[in-house]
Amino acid sequence: MKVTSKALQGLKIIEANLYGDQRGFFYESYNVETFRKVGINSKFIQDNHSLSVEAGVLRGLHYQLNPKAQTKLVRVTAGAIYDVVVDIRKGSPTFGDWQGFILSAANKRQLLVPQGFAHGFCTIVPNTEVQYKVDALYSPEHDRGIAWNDPALGIDWPTSKPILSDKDGKHPVLADAEINFVYEG
Repeated sequence: MKVTSKALQGLKIIEANLYGDQRGFFYESYNVETFRKVGINSKFIQDNHSLSVEAGVLRGLHYQLNPKAQTKLVRVTAGAIYDVVVDIRKGSPTFGDWQGFILSAANKRQLLVPQGFAHGFCTIVPNTEVQYKVDALYSPEHDRGIAWNDPALGIDWPTSKPILSDKDGKHPVLADAEINFVYEG
């Protein structure tokens, strides 16, 4: 397994070993011992799976407040997404910075999104399926979001007219969002 740390502290791209032949492929997307050996100690307790029928579906930018904050391990099992993560840890030298990654069924990359980051994605092709593990259960009382098109963030999404849920279309900009994450170095 190859693990690559990214510019935003704690963010990692994970590429599992892939074994393929004429029949197809096999890879172990998650193994608690393998992950622990590379310093990923999250205890995942819930799996989520979404299908986006059209290209241009944008989900996010989502996060949960403490004490129900979530670490996410995101992968695409059909199609492709442009996955975006925003640092929302107060006092962080990269507060408000974002990074984007292509995750697809073809590249089989996974993205580890630590607590203290807002997360969202936009589908690049139709019929895209995203699966992700979280280390805290969904909590409606702690569920929050940031506007996908916050001009202060300047995220370069692959569409200017995304397909949004009503909820995702009403999130505040980062400057007005409720945040209770503190950077701890």
